[in-house]
Amino acid sequence: LMGGFTDKIGARMVLTFCGFLIGSGFLLMSQINNAWQMYILYVVLIGTGMSGVWVPLNSTVARWFAKRRSMMTGIIIIGTSIGGIVMPPITNWLIALYDWRITYLIMGGIVLVIVVAAAQFLRYRPNVIGEKSNGISESKEGRLLSGTVGLTFREAVSTNQFWLASAMVFCMGFWRVTILVHIIPHVTDLGYSPTSAANILAIIGGINILGTLIGGNLSDRIGGKQTYVITFFMMLVSSLWLLQAREMWMLYIFTIIFGLGCGMGGPLQSPLLAKIFGLRSHGIIFGANNTFYAIGAAFGPFAVSYTHLRAHETSLHLVCRLLLE
Repeated sequence: LMGGFTDKIGARMVLTFCGFLIGSGFLLMSQINNAWQMYILYVVLIGTGMSGVWVPLNSTVARWFAKRRSMMTGIIIIGTSIGGIVMPPITNWLIALYDWRITYLIMGGIVLVIVVAAAQFLRYRPNVIGEKSNGISESKEGRLLSGTVGLTFREAVSTNQFWLASAMVFCMGFWRVTILVHIIPHVTDLGYSPTSAANILAIIGGINILGTLIGGNLSDRIGGKQTYVITFFMMLVSSLWLLQAREMWMLYIFTIIFGLGCGMGGPLQSPLLAKIFGLRSHGIIFGANNTFYAIGAAFGPFAVSYTHLRAHETSLHLVCRLLLE
């Protein structure tokens, strides 16, 4: 939905609306007293607001940059990684200094001021203010930036390439989020301390930033499809290595491979869709494609947990039967 709105009314209006939803949701979270209030505010209000951040920003970058599109997308994505590293300790410090209610008020105020204010400087298409998209020649500028070049959403979803790209990002979401969710309990199950497990996750976050820069630069040089092949190969290698990893040094090697592969895949999605389908309906096409990533990210951790639980139950039944015999 936010991708479609971005195509029609531009990223500035969408980001303003979504920033207001997130900020207001944080402010209202400071007043909750029941679980149902948390579900409504966090899932519905804040969740809707968060849905409008990823697609509008990346779609705007795709329209502004042509020559170094993947690299510029990677730089934008790094903001998410830096926020994930910087904000948790700040939040913990605020909670210790005040309490969680005051912390929500502070966070809500920060989001309202920064996100809503920054959104006012966004321009969805360069030609809105008479600029040229980076890397576009004079002869191509008018057609490419007018929004008339490329497939419509209906035309895009009728192609095999759209569904192939959707299957790719589904697998990416399944793999990436499943590992991130389960890596800490996996490391503690191996007998290591929670602190060591948390360090593994922190290292992944740091290497993810490096991988994002490498993936963006590599995609601009050799192409998005070729870089995707490298990313999926690293997915395979890291998964196979994790199956055998028992020592801490082996887990650290896994974090390097996984972190690089995880980061490299980030800046590829939006530029590849822009190259395949054009910019005419890039927002809604990107949004629809990214939905499959979200489905994989939601389904993966649950499916792996269920499989692990069933396997554990089966082994318990086998042990009990042997004991009875």
